Amino acid sequence: MDPIDFAPATATLRDLVAAVTDEQLAARTPCPDYTVGDLVEHVGGLAIAFTGAARKQPVPGSEQGGSGDASRLEPGWRSRIDADLAELAAAWSAPGAYEGETQAGPFLMPAPEAAAVALDEVVVHGWDLATALGLPFVVRDEDVASCLAFAEPFSTPEAVAMRAPAFGPVVPVPADASPLTRLLGLLGRSAAATG
Repeated sequence: MDPIDFAPATATLRDLVAAVTDEQLAARTPCPDYTVGDLVEHVGGLAIAFTGAARKQPVPGSEQGGSGDASRLEPGWRSRIDADLAELAAAWSAPGAYEGETQAGPFLMPAPEAAAVALDEVVVHGWDLATALGLPFVVRDEDVASCLAFAEPFSTPEAVAMRAPAFGPVVPVPADASPLTRLLGLLGRSAAATG
């Protein structure tokens, strides 16, 4: 697997996190169980967990990734999450990040698979947050293609049991749908969703 350049996707997500106002923390997102605040807290946790995965270093307290609990957002969380997302991008650009096995949260997996999961989390939750905030979402074609390669194997009818609880049922999309719309559908989201 070629190394992934996480910088563009994490920069987009960093900008979106910075745009969240306190008044928006209780707003709905395309993730049925998450408010904006819950989603932001999850993003902060996954940034730490997947940075640890790239470095092959366990991160105490990251066993669940981000818990998705807005009540855990501390004063200064925007700056912290911004720095943690930047660190995530740096960690996956380091020599050795894609070698061997690693752990992200409770899961042991080959390091390239952990990188694919991390990119999928950053891209899809970036879309979730942009949608909830009513902001445009920009993503590179190559990042969407990488995420599609990750999502397609467990989006078949035979793989339904592998999806829960992380992803909802596959949402059908038109045959001529854009790659991003297809990715969202594979991960149980409708590109027509609103915040």
